Amino acid sequence: MPPTSGTTSPPLDAPLPRKTRAFIVLVALLQGGLLYLAALGQQHGVWPFTELGARICWYTLVMTIPGIALLSAQDLRNWRLWQHVAASTLVFTALGSWAAWTATGAPALNLPPVLWSFGFTVAVGWFVALPWLQHRQLRGHWRAGYRDLFEHAWQNALTLALALLFVCVCWMVLGLWASLFALVKIQVFRDLFREQAFIYLATGVITGLGVLIGRTQHRAVQVMRQILFSLCTGLLPLLAGIALLFLLVLPFTGLQALWQTRSAAAILMSWVFGLVLFTNAVYQDGSVPPPYPRWLRRLVEAGLLSLPLHAALAGYAVILRIAQHGWTGQRFCAALLAMLALAYAMAYAFAVLRQRADRWLPHLANGNVVLSWVVIALAVLVNSPLLDPYRITVNSQIHRVANAASDAADQNLAFLRFDNGRRGYQAVQSLRENPAFTGSTARKLKLEQLLARTSRWSSTEPVEDHQDRQLTDLTQIRQHVTVAAGQAAPPEDWWQYLVRSQMLAGSCTQGNSNCVVSSNDLDGDGQLDVLLCSLNGEYAVACELQTRNRDGWYQAGTAQLYSLDGAAMSEVSQALRNGQIQTRPNRWPDLALPGDRRIHIRPSEEGLRPETRP
Repeated sequence: MPPTSGTTSPPLDAPLPRKTRAFIVLVALLQGGLLYLAALGQQHGVWPFTELGARICWYTLVMTIPGIALLSAQDLRNWRLWQHVAASTLVFTALGSWAAWTATGAPALNLPPVLWSFGFTVAVGWFVALPWLQHRQLRGHWRAGYRDLFEHAWQNALTLALALLFVCVCWMVLGLWASLFALVKIQVFRDLFREQAFIYLATGVITGLGVLIGRTQHRAVQVMRQILFSLCTGLLPLLAGIALLFLLVLPFTGLQALWQTRSAAAILMSWVFGLVLFTNAVYQDGSVPPPYPRWLRRLVEAGLLSLPLHAALAGYAVILRIAQHGWTGQRFCAALLAMLALAYAMAYAFAVLRQRADRWLPHLANGNVVLSWVVIALAVLVNSPLLDPYRITVNSQIHRVANAASDAADQNLAFLRFDNGRRGYQAVQSLRENPAFTGSTARKLKLEQLLARTSRWSSTEPVEDHQDRQLTDLTQIRQHVTVAAGQAAPPEDWWQYLVRSQMLAGSCTQGNSNCVVSSNDLDGDGQLDVLLCSLNGEYAVACELQTRNRDGWYQAGTAQLYSLDGAAMSEVSQALRNGQIQTRPNRWPDLALPGDRRIHIRPSEEGLRPETRP
């Protein structure tokens, strides 16, 4: 029989032919085998799996192309399926090649920031584009109605969720199987199930069977969908009411609290997308009447009208962060998500304003269709040279490095060097010719050491170099220890104590040291206390507190602040230089035990608050 031309199309819930069912399981098995082949080749040093770029392209294709076949295959003689497979292979090869170029070409790059954003955007674009491919495969054209796209999208989502659940349950059964026989000293099943080949191939077969269940058990999937939609129907008015309540309290609380957190944009965008998702689940394909009485429907519509304000606040929070600290890959993704959130918010608000008496939210479907193409386009553009987030990030951060103070610039270099792929490494290399580095031997040495590192946390600086640069002349030492603004300089005998005691392992008496000192009476005993902080670290600040008694100066304690990113390190360093230090007494004192033992109480966030609880 000749291949079908696609002039007739089966319904969406048409039963799958036997050959198609076998094809789905075999494709899933092949997918597991290809993943195993890559892992085995990497372990044994077999080309091309020894090359990171080749593995990125390989995994990109293996994780996307079989998925199209698994979720779309109906009639294997339909040539449109194979058209889509071939075209998708070309597209994902190009996207994977660009990601491979970005993640390679420099030693010791931090790959997760690059590859996670790539994987997320590709997965979202793949999922949104798949209903369009499925519609064309069945109908023969791209003019998809919203009903068809809605059915395909939810069918795909529930099928994937069911397959994941099926894989988890099957592996639980296999684990119990192995444990049961291990009770009688039969280890063969446990050893078999732990074999790498078995894990990959069995997971592939189980995934194929899970997809097959989702695509053949239409009634069960419909029941799952209706249960999910019923939950969304009950929760949507609550979400809308909370959104309105949040906007009502903002005039009384002010916006400053939002800008002081690092999660305002993420929470606001999550709320926008959550309302969008729940509204879609309630609206469905637009053919069902609204499930709410008039007053409750008005509450939902008011919540949708408030979405542009939530999205605008999220976008403004992202803009403030970018203005303060420049672009990063994470902030670029946040900016794109904020733009998408605002676009969806405007589309849904428009749907509320353009109501019709015979239909609830009549323009919602058109907005979703248009925005689906926007999502697909953005997923492609951000993984191409046209809208490369790392090009934008590098240009922004290099500009900040060139115009920042020496220490602030140095703190951003490690971020550029390790977290921005090939472009970041090349940008740091280009600083070799920058006057800010060519004119400073110390900064140029740090730059070369940064480029030569074999990992982010290693150091290529010899230990003996520290000893060679130890200073003993107080005049030179004072040049490397900054007195905090508004603070008096420490007494003269403290400077002599600094040389003798080698405070902070001598890190503040070296020729390349970067330290700040402040003088104050911190404990209120009438005696001057001196706090010396070393800012030499890239991600941590180390401080030492000195005070004196009748015998002279001595170390009273130490303090550290760890795990600071470039922006936080710059903020903390500037605050120390400006003398912006305040004391905060502990609400909960230490507990004293016999033998001069003490137990320090580390309070919770709520325990720090002094207000009285009822």
